[in-house]
Amino acid sequence: MSRLSVGDTAPDFTLVNQDGKSVSLSDFKGQRVVVYFYPAAMTPGCTTEACDFRDSLSALKAAGIAVVGISPDKPEKLQQFIEKEGLNFDLLSDEDKTMMTEWGAFGEKKNYGKVVQGVIRSTVVVDAEGKVELAQYNVKATGHVARVRKELGIDAA
Repeated sequence: MSRLSVGDTAPDFTLVNQDGKSVSLSDFKGQRVVVYFYPAAMTPGCTTEACDFRDSLSALKAAGIAVVGISPDKPEKLQQFIEKEGLNFDLLSDEDKTMMTEWGAFGEKKNYGKVVQGVIRSTVVVDAEGKVELAQYNVKATGHVARVRKELGIDAA
């Protein structure tokens, strides 16, 4: 499994969002975008991370940065997650995990001391030209968004 590194061209993708509409990385051309990967909607860690992105969205948008979250959940579950948590950005469904694998966010990981195949909680920031600006893998949900903001030089809103 290869991971993306700073300076790599981010692989394009087209996935379905919570409303069943197709969203592509190329839709964000000319804009920076945070693409974050999480294992499952409505689980404690994923909810913490999603709500942190929700609460940071105005500061990110002010810096010209969009946010999309990607998981293997079906669009219906993503819609429920958005409604339950008041999320204000698209969540995309990668049910077959093809895109996650291509971006290095699916593969072997340790879960409670065992090596398993699964979604690797990861965040990739793509710049306006489609190049990787920041790539972080195996991140912790708690405090992660604040660390991303700090690395990007984005103050609290």
